[in-house]
Amino acid sequence: MFPTPIQNYSLKVNVAYRLLLILTLLVWLLPLIAVMLTSIRTFEDVLAGNYWTFPEETALISNYSKVFENGKMGRFFLNSLIITLPTVVGTLFLSSLAGYSLAMHRFKLNLLVFAMFIAGNFVPFQILMIPVRNISIEMGMYNSHLGLIIFHIAFQTGFCTFFLRNFIKELPFELIEAARAEGATEWIIYRKIILPCIIPALAALGVLEFTFIWNDYFWALVLTQGDSVKPITVGLDVLRGQWTTSWNLVSAGSVVAALPPVIMFFILQKQFIHGLTFGAVKG
Repeated sequence: MFPTPIQNYSLKVNVAYRLLLILTLLVWLLPLIAVMLTSIRTFEDVLAGNYWTFPEETALISNYSKVFENGKMGRFFLNSLIITLPTVVGTLFLSSLAGYSLAMHRFKLNLLVFAMFIAGNFVPFQILMIPVRNISIEMGMYNSHLGLIIFHIAFQTGFCTFFLRNFIKELPFELIEAARAEGATEWIIYRKIILPCIIPALAALGVLEFTFIWNDYFWALVLTQGDSVKPITVGLDVLRGQWTTSWNLVSAGSVVAALPPVIMFFILQKQFIHGLTFGAVKG
């Protein structure tokens, strides 16, 4: 019923497993290592084609300072925060309400509504590019923080509702019945009982949603125009030169752009793992 632990296999299988694991990690980490090494190289070192060796002369402080001095990265970084943080909060709030309703309330169209939330996750976002752009222009939200926030909330709520509905479904229904018997309103039940119980799930979803939205490039490119609203993913393009590209600066900007999701994951690591594994083992 359960998979056999790798330790119980033969010595050859254990050695092959460890070698394959090391090889997989190297293949996965090599691009990241190359970017990090390039971010501390001088421009001359990059032009010489030295991509994999450790740089003879490092330009760590120079490269990262130039990113913020010449590339407007501070503004782009702030734009990403303005877009991402309200989107994560709004998505988790709406999806927790929807998940609670779908999990704990029995009504005729419950399964149909739940199926619509799931079906929305399978719509290829590329086919929505022109309609979404036209709607944002007609509503006066094109090239604005609010337009991107509302769009991301609308798109991410379906996945989060699916996740939270299944999470809340695992909670004892007797808690809800007891609260209703005591005269608690649905809002009180949601705020006093449901929310404290789903904090691990909210933390896990918060990390995932923060990463998804922070790293979004396609919709940021479609729905923005001009440096005043661009997030950092699109803003990295300004580090490219007209005739030559300073790949050391582009790599340094990429490292800066990747830091917030990594930091958030390490801060909420325990809650993230707990939220993903809740209910996986039945006692």
